[in-house]
Amino acid sequence: MARLSVNLNKIALIRNSRGANLPDLLKVALDCEEFGAQGITIHPRPDERHAKFSDIEILKNNINTELNIEGYPSTHFIDAILKHKPNQVTLVPDPPDALTSNTGWDTKEYGNFLFDVISEFKKVGIRTSIFINPDVAMISEAPKTTTDRIELYTGPYSWDYWKDKNKAIEPYKEASKVAAALGLGLNAGHDLNLDNLTYFKENVNNLLEVSIGHALICDAIYFGLKNTIQMYLYRLQ
Repeated sequence: MARLSVNLNKIALIRNSRGANLPDLLKVALDCEEFGAQGITIHPRPDERHAKFSDIEILKNNINTELNIEGYPSTHFIDAILKHKPNQVTLVPDPPDALTSNTGWDTKEYGNFLFDVISEFKKVGIRTSIFINPDVAMISEAPKTTTDRIELYTGPYSWDYWKDKNKAIEPYKEASKVAAALGLGLNAGHDLNLDNLTYFKENVNNLLEVSIGHALICDAIYFGLKNTIQMYLYRLQ
């Protein structure tokens, strides 16, 4: 069964909107764990409009499952990762003004850059993953960065799922085969939801982890956080 890591950026966004600690990000993280989540993810951006860099230390020191920190490897980001040592860091190619992640790394152009960054994380025992499109050429270059895993960007899959789910899943099926052949662990994330998650899991082999935030928090408005996490876990079984 692939692990479910709950992305709490939307919880942090609500917290920040009133300038106080409500909802309490740590309390929500601990509740998510109690309700069955097997990991917690945050993605602090330079403007800290949702998750803040100060959240990393609080979560790392208090949660019981894995902590995954996503972000662009700026100097500030790298320093924070090396200081707090989360279980996993997921590198994304977001520019500072990005609304949300919307593409993966060009591992040909940025391979050397990623190698240098990942080398620093490996020195202190942090598992690494790089955000990548389901592009065989890009995935084939990923081992040169020495990353442990890749995280497939599933935005295009989610958009095309209702048009033709068989066509939408094909690049991801092929990507999973290539990743396995290269010895890369496989994560996935972005716009996976209660409707499309089961089909994705059934068709993508060797899936280790999914990171889900926006859709899960939206569903929690209607179903409650505990029920929603259980619903996502059920779809991963």
